[in-house]
Amino acid sequence: MRLNSTLGRIAVIACALFTLGSTTTANASHGTECRTPSIDRLQQWIASGEGATEPATGSILVPRNRHDYTAKIKFLADDWAVMVVWLGNKFEAQADLTKSHGFWMTYSATNDLYVQLRPASHWSGGDKWVTRIPSTRGRLVTKFFSFNPDKWTSLPELGKPSYPLSDALDDARGLVFVGKTKNDLEFRGLKIDGYRPPCVY
Repeated sequence: MRLNSTLGRIAVIACALFTLGSTTTANASHGTECRTPSIDRLQQWIASGEGATEPATGSILVPRNRHDYTAKIKFLADDWAVMVVWLGNKFEAQADLTKSHGFWMTYSATNDLYVQLRPASHWSGGDKWVTRIPSTRGRLVTKFFSFNPDKWTSLPELGKPSYPLSDALDDARGLVFVGKTKNDLEFRGLKIDGYRPPCVY
């Protein structure tokens, strides 16, 4: 009788451990971040080398705590500077955002800047559709940016795009942040409605 009770307890414990292990595996597979540094599964936050920035080139992701990352960059001069986020986590990738309403961004900025939606078909050049990213005076805020065409424009100094915004949404390669004033920038979140970036590293 005691043996049966012992075996019963062992069976219950084994079942519990198996269930716990399965749950842990399932939860891990549904994690929101990638195995390498990312913010909302976006792994490529890059100082492009265009304009005076700190850092000048390379990844701008830095650890925020044991598990999370933040993206930090400074625009150092009153001249155009550029920072890039690849939406598919590699340059060759592109995303179909035609059904997306826009994106939520958690950020801080000491000056206004703009974000360009750059398509793979018209990647190069400054003549892109832009929307203004307002200054937060250095405070961390979360704000929604719509993909409604009424919210996007072009900058005369950079040129008018030769294609509609819908074309940029169809084969979006990256969000390119540009500014012409000194700026201290930090990004903690960037979630695009209806789009889940693939982890590629």
